[in-house]
Amino acid sequence: MNRNTTVAEIRKQIKQSLAGLYDENEIGNFTDLIFQHLLNYSKIELRLKGNEVISQHFIDKIAEIINRLRAFEPVQYILGETLFYDLPMMVSPDVLIPRPETEELVDWIIRENSGKALRILDIGTGSGCIALALAKNLPLAKVSGVDISEKALEIACKNAELNHTDAVFYRFDIVKQFADAREKFDILVSNPPYVRESEKKSMQPNVLKYEPHQALFVPDEDPLLFYGAIAELGNRILSSGGSIYCEINEALPGETAEVFRSRHYPVTEIRRDINGKPRMLKAGKNQD
Repeated sequence: MNRNTTVAEIRKQIKQSLAGLYDENEIGNFTDLIFQHLLNYSKIELRLKGNEVISQHFIDKIAEIINRLRAFEPVQYILGETLFYDLPMMVSPDVLIPRPETEELVDWIIRENSGKALRILDIGTGSGCIALALAKNLPLAKVSGVDISEKALEIACKNAELNHTDAVFYRFDIVKQFADAREKFDILVSNPPYVRESEKKSMQPNVLKYEPHQALFVPDEDPLLFYGAIAELGNRILSSGGSIYCEINEALPGETAEVFRSRHYPVTEIRRDINGKPRMLKAGKNQD
């Protein structure tokens, strides 16, 4: 990129540099995100200011971002931020990048529980995106999030400050510590690790190379271990009539539902995402 380069020329150069590595829609999204992050341009401004000259400082920044994208580094990690349920979220390689399927899980919870004063626990909170979206949209709820990763919790706390919520986060290992849990909750929600090791071969290189494997993968011989731990934890801390909402592996919906049914959750519902894949589960606990 040369000096006196215009916005339109940079857009063209981004497209040429990434052609063949990403599809056209992805490249367009990357371009929008880059200009929004560096210059605070909206999508409309980006198209209206095509003849505006960009300073060399920003040209150099954009060139660096393009080089990292060519190595398949996720754009969200490069920029250090993303949006989730219309909320700004800081992200890093210590947390998963929030995905649209998880927004659908959040939307399900909000639609079913609007206006209720609930106690909600987000298990494996990562960036805190689920907990914070629920706290923002269920203002009467008391929301907490737990994770085994201290680095993830640091990001979750920063996102709580960024979004001006009073959600609280603390370290907790559901596999080892569930017997110590005492506080009662009305809703447990989780997007736990559920991708089997054998499924790695079908995953994109940007996920495998950059996103935290601890938050993604489970052993093939025990792929539902976290759902079992969540169900057992719910038997201790879920209030009478409470519910568990989880994101699930689309290849194991029936098996995941059985994990909960076998642990005294007679009411289970599987929901499909916008692409028609079974990706969400709700397990209900009977009233005492």
